Amino acid sequence: MEQKKNAMKPKEIQDLIDYISNTGLAEVKIKTEEFELSVKKYADAATAAPAPQVIAAAPAPVAAPVAAAPAVATPSPAPSSNLVEIKSPMIGTFYLTASPDAAPFVTEGGSISAGKTVCIIEAMKLFNEIESEISGKIVKVLVANASPVEYDQPLFLVDPAG
Repeated sequence: MEQKKNAMKPKEIQDLIDYISNTGLAEVKIKTEEFELSVKKYADAATAAPAPQVIAAAPAPVAAPVAAAPAVATPSPAPSSNLVEIKSPMIGTFYLTASPDAAPFVTEGGSISAGKTVCIIEAMKLFNEIESEISGKIVKVLVANASPVEYDQPLFLVDPAG
């Protein structure tokens, strides 16, 4: 009887990266029949602390890398409306505030300008400020505070005319 191959799910890859980042290793390479994964830690200029990053994760026969996270959210048009979505540039945990007792970065009905921090996404114990690339009015916050988010998941709806 032939055994069915199971590819790693994104959550399993994220858990593996989290585990490796806590081991203190500077570099790890894993290669199996189904995939190849290479993780390296680089010194972060701002904090001088190691920051694990996925260098490549792909099925072994295909050399295409897993989608890399851009530094800021990329706006894209929402279907059949003039609203623009601000999407998550990475997998992580979404936060509307810098700390539990702080005011939210943005609120529904509030105005934002390009370059303004709209939220924080925690990924691998690093807190990444997500900045808006557009100006306008926040029409809807699509994600609850402290919720997990996926890469390219819509976080906010913005009316650029507002």
